[in-house]
Amino acid sequence: MTKGNGEDPKSGSRMERIQQGVWKRTLLAKKKVQSITKDDVKSYLLRNAFVLFTVVAVILGVILGFSLRSYKMSYREVKYFSFPGELLMRMLQMLVLPLIVSSLVTGIAALDSKASGKMGVRAVVYYMSTTIIAVLIGIIIVVIIHPGKGTKENMHREGKIVQVTAADAFLDLIRNMFPPNLVEACFKQFKTNYEKRMFKVDILSNDTSTVASIISNVSEAMETLTRMREEIVPVPGSVNGVNALGLVVFSISFGLVIGSMKEQGQALKDFFDSLNEAIMRLVALIMWYAPLGILFLIAGKIVEMEDMGVIGGQLAMYTVTVIIGLLIHAVIVLPLLYFLITRKNPWVFIGGLIQALVTALGTSSSSATLPVTFKCLEEINGVDKRVTRFVLPVGATINMDGTALYEALAAIFIAQVNNFDLNFGQIITIRDRLRTTTNVLGDSIGAGIVEHLSRHELKNRDAEMGNSVIEENEMKKPYQLISQENESEKPLDSETKM
Repeated sequence: MTKGNGEDPKSGSRMERIQQGVWKRTLLAKKKVQSITKDDVKSYLLRNAFVLFTVVAVILGVILGFSLRSYKMSYREVKYFSFPGELLMRMLQMLVLPLIVSSLVTGIAALDSKASGKMGVRAVVYYMSTTIIAVLIGIIIVVIIHPGKGTKENMHREGKIVQVTAADAFLDLIRNMFPPNLVEACFKQFKTNYEKRMFKVDILSNDTSTVASIISNVSEAMETLTRMREEIVPVPGSVNGVNALGLVVFSISFGLVIGSMKEQGQALKDFFDSLNEAIMRLVALIMWYAPLGILFLIAGKIVEMEDMGVIGGQLAMYTVTVIIGLLIHAVIVLPLLYFLITRKNPWVFIGGLIQALVTALGTSSSSATLPVTFKCLEEINGVDKRVTRFVLPVGATINMDGTALYEALAAIFIAQVNNFDLNFGQIITIRDRLRTTTNVLGDSIGAGIVEHLSRHELKNRDAEMGNSVIEENEMKKPYQLISQENESEKPLDSETKM
């Protein structure tokens, strides 16, 4: 039934409810703003001091870097200028190795094999999905913008091209999963090298001609029967760098064994848990120095950066294309994926990661940012430690969002520069051959998604353990400075989050 003017009463009441809801929220927001006091502002600034200092450091670093570009500093002067930032990188990288091992062992040991298996499958599916999406974004962007259009006369090659077969690269990946020496895995990875070798090849011929040759000239017959052939063969080799994949596989296996040992493995579990706690307290100390280090890192990179006009139009367009693709993936795709799965505001979650994201921007190393990512997820966003200790180290090893997009775009850009048209099948081949890398935002959002999907397994595990995990987390203070431990008068429920 409708009114005389033809309006639907249901649509009218719906609009009235929407208007009332907007009005109530406006009044509530107005009351909250009016109720803010100086103490609230002071408390907020203290809670977010590290984040504010880091953001200010980035802004000052950009200003300082562009201001010093006109002085045309030499390479040596730039290295001296960037030394405070280099110290920050070395401090963070120093903690990555013990942090990965201790986090994985304690995280896996706190879960049963069934829960850890489900969590692992969810994490791998997430990483594979986001990587495929990143590659598709890179392909679409580079095809639309076409940064390689033009001539390659001004292009030049740098570095040495090393031919690597797909089979050897895949076998190296498996070899690195099982390092023969754990100590060596801390600073070295296996890598297949190639060298030229001479092989003797026998030439078959009929008996008559061979006998005649032997009779006529023995030396000539021996030269005819044998020939030397040159062939490039794979040989064992190594490269400097932490074999993170091997350490992750060992730590996961070790954690599963400790978890299955029950009471017998409690001593080892406590040891790695204490080690993880100590590392995170070291991270809290380093965070006081982080803003200064990030300032000089960013300023130093800007000072040594080449002029885009000197680089050339094609490479400038390539850089712009990469930035557009990364922004689409980080600002649109990942937050949308988080919202669709968890039904929570992704920007609130990302807001708690500002310090980690800014640190990643300054250090240009997601592995070095890993300690800060742990701190942000566990303290600010409140993600379960059992999830972060499992998802983040694995993500730092197998997640490949950023580089997948970058290399997919780079491969097609090179083809465009050389006027080589790729069909769809060749584009898919490029996608399948991409290497893995880490992405701080992807890892962090992955931790939030995996925690949401694994919430039932975590609750069941808490019930089986008699809520021991919850009690343990309540008794522990967050990763704070050592000087704060003496504040024994401070109650447990008044923890300061950063």
